[in-house]
Amino acid sequence: MHCLFCSIVDGSSASNIVYDDDHCLAFMDILPMTPGHCLVIPKRHVRDIFELDDDDAAHVMQACRSVANIVHDRLEPLGINLVNNNGAAADQSQFHFHIHLIPRYGRDRLLHPWERSYGNPDQIRSIAEILRGEREIPRPE
Repeated sequence: MHCLFCSIVDGSSASNIVYDDDHCLAFMDILPMTPGHCLVIPKRHVRDIFELDDDDAAHVMQACRSVANIVHDRLEPLGINLVNNNGAAADQSQFHFHIHLIPRYGRDRLLHPWERSYGNPDQIRSIAEILRGEREIPRPE
């Protein structure tokens, strides 16, 4: 199986690395949403959040914090978005777990990928009960 991000980890594909530790790597995104957009990945191949174990999750989040501080100190954005997509339906295009760190500068024309509106309180409550294991998911018969 060919994985572009694994080939970046092993050095066989070129990248602009900005952070490297024993467990994680961060490099510049070649399709940046804003200047300084980079990706943080575990060095071990993990397809998505559903395959991510607790140890890798902790290391990735610690690396995200380190990279975010570097970006904040050196590029001085007004904010930073952390974005993670899991599965093709969620727009994941590289199937090696990664988190996008996207610096925000204000008036950067980057739009939110979703529209928000208040949800139905009964539906919200019902879904919370399902997630807590208090109710079963209604299934069509």
